[in-house]
Amino acid sequence: MMGPAHSLSGAAAWLGVGAAASALDHPMPWPVLVAGALICSGAALAPDLDQKSATISRAFGPISRGLCGVIDKLSETVYNATRGQGERRRSGGHRTLTHTWPWAVFIGAGFSAAAVFGGRWAVLVILFIHMVLAVEGLLWRAARVSSDVLVWLLGAATAWILAGIMDKPGNGSDWLFTGEGQDYLWLGLPIVLGALVHSIGDALTISGCPILWPLPIAGKRWYPLGTPRFLRFRAGAWVETAVLMPLFMLLGGAGALSALGVLG
Repeated sequence: MMGPAHSLSGAAAWLGVGAAASALDHPMPWPVLVAGALICSGAALAPDLDQKSATISRAFGPISRGLCGVIDKLSETVYNATRGQGERRRSGGHRTLTHTWPWAVFIGAGFSAAAVFGGRWAVLVILFIHMVLAVEGLLWRAARVSSDVLVWLLGAATAWILAGIMDKPGNGSDWLFTGEGQDYLWLGLPIVLGALVHSIGDALTISGCPILWPLPIAGKRWYPLGTPRFLRFRAGAWVETAVLMPLFMLLGGAGALSALGVLG
């Protein structure tokens, strides 16, 4: 899928988690619901760090372009080193390492650890990165014609405001994990979810996605999981913009209302 659909699916997924948490009598404070939806929306772009032409490669200028090149090479190396006997050697790592569940867990755990041990400034950096990505994904038309600096300022302002709100007692810094020193440990959860939702979305397209690597399937470690062939579509096709994106908006809206106790 393309960036906007990935971002919408990420936001909708976290709002759905908020609805589930409410149903299980562990509701999210509204700042966690909002911040988590934006983080998950941004994180749903991140697996495309293995592609130099992806939305995320433009998000932070030369830094993100350079990082995309490094991740592309790393993904290519890991793929070629672990491919099965029947899998062809590749040049380029798109839809390999960063589109797997181990990568999602690794990235989420890393950001959670950074939030816990790095303190407020680490939290602000994590929020800033994902707010910028959320702007790039959800407001992609406006972001493309805007100055990068304006997008970064919007991301920074949003990160600062959200952190200030969540730092107040009862507003979510200790949501889910309430032990001493565990503030913001939950930040990794929407990041893991966003990465997984991205890979699931790509599994709907023609190429499929090796989300279960390194588990062997049909003799292949990089087996491209997906829906039945007749249900798949090309990235950017009409079904993505006319069906899936409106569906994500409806599901996200329903999830938000349920999470906030407005529905049922």
